[in-house]
Amino acid sequence: MQNRLGTLLILMLLPLALVSVKARAMEFVVSPDAGALTQTLRKAQAGDTLRLLAGPHNGPVVIDKPLTLVGQGAARIKGTGVGSVITVSAPDVSLIGLEISGSGSSGEHRDSAIKLLKSATGAMVKQNRLLGNLIGVDVHGAKDAQVIKNVIEGRRHHRMNSRGNGVYVWNAPGAKVIGNDIRWGRDGVFVNTSRNNEFRSNRFRDLRFAIHYMYAHDSIVADNISIGNHLGYALMFSKNLTVTGNLSSDDRDYGLMLNYTNASHVTGNHILRVDDRCVFIYNAHKNLFHGNRFERCGTGVHFTAGSERNLFNDNAFIGNRTQVKYVGSRWLDWSDGGVGNYWSDHAAFDLDGDGISDSTYRPNDQMDRVLWTQPAAKMLLGSPAVQLIRWSLSAFPALTPGGIIDRQPRMRPVDLQFAQWEDPL
Repeated sequence: MQNRLGTLLILMLLPLALVSVKARAMEFVVSPDAGALTQTLRKAQAGDTLRLLAGPHNGPVVIDKPLTLVGQGAARIKGTGVGSVITVSAPDVSLIGLEISGSGSSGEHRDSAIKLLKSATGAMVKQNRLLGNLIGVDVHGAKDAQVIKNVIEGRRHHRMNSRGNGVYVWNAPGAKVIGNDIRWGRDGVFVNTSRNNEFRSNRFRDLRFAIHYMYAHDSIVADNISIGNHLGYALMFSKNLTVTGNLSSDDRDYGLMLNYTNASHVTGNHILRVDDRCVFIYNAHKNLFHGNRFERCGTGVHFTAGSERNLFNDNAFIGNRTQVKYVGSRWLDWSDGGVGNYWSDHAAFDLDGDGISDSTYRPNDQMDRVLWTQPAAKMLLGSPAVQLIRWSLSAFPALTPGGIIDRQPRMRPVDLQFAQWEDPL
């Protein structure tokens, strides 16, 4: 009986204790005087807010209590060029509206504008400007961290491989990177050994890879924009990904690469004007490609290395120099569920008006295989002999020992609409 009364008393007093803690939370106004930020951090208590006045504040600093730092877009925290500028080791820390620069250059120690350690669970990094640091935000094991609507600009005048990543996520389940504008780094977002993450509505420019995945499972890559990078979305050694609504425009090598990535859904993406390949699939299995537009690339889709059981339907292949590159001895039917794809070079007709072409489409023939394996043979493309071979293959398709076939090509391409980008700050 006494135990029950004691438990009841604790439950009754707990709300009062929580109110008391909230009542004790204080707000400090921090001037940009030398050492003021460090001194205020020492005396602040859990739950307090530090409001930094406009001007330069000295770093580096360590935050080891649940605090909120607010800069209102005018407070600047500058490091000494050694180590990370802000290191967070406490849960539920918020960093909002700051300009942060002056990190060190050690890749081994992951020098960053903001370093979130494993104990920094639930951290919020929002609406900051992170300028000229090696790494923008290092989410190093911090579960449920959020990196929201920041501008992250790396070291523009360094060689690309000497720069750091905009956001580095390592073993941080539940982390979200949303609405950021990331430029002039090595990779925009680099994810390694993590799961249940969300990367949404970011813009990436002037990078090696926009998003680079390694051993990251059960995650979402959605509504991002990649412009003018070497590679848009490099998804490697991962499974159960949702890749939807992304744009890759004017990237150099690939818009999307799946390397050992399995059981994922790739839907509603638009890959446009990539010099080399819209999509490269290497040893990736059981993925669904639905409702995408692959447009004006060197190659629409190139897949190799035994990639099996990938389903393609309702995609649009528009104006690619080579629509599909596949070398294999099997026929792969790309009309899954009775729905094929749109092919801009298919001389299609639809007598019954059902939106499906009445003729089968084959993107490649035996002559393509010769050209892929013997590039010098391109000199003979205009010769009567090559034209005769191609006519024979089209008239007698059984002569081709395997490849892609679309038995129900669509008459019209899928139409995709994307929201206009809005600057985060």
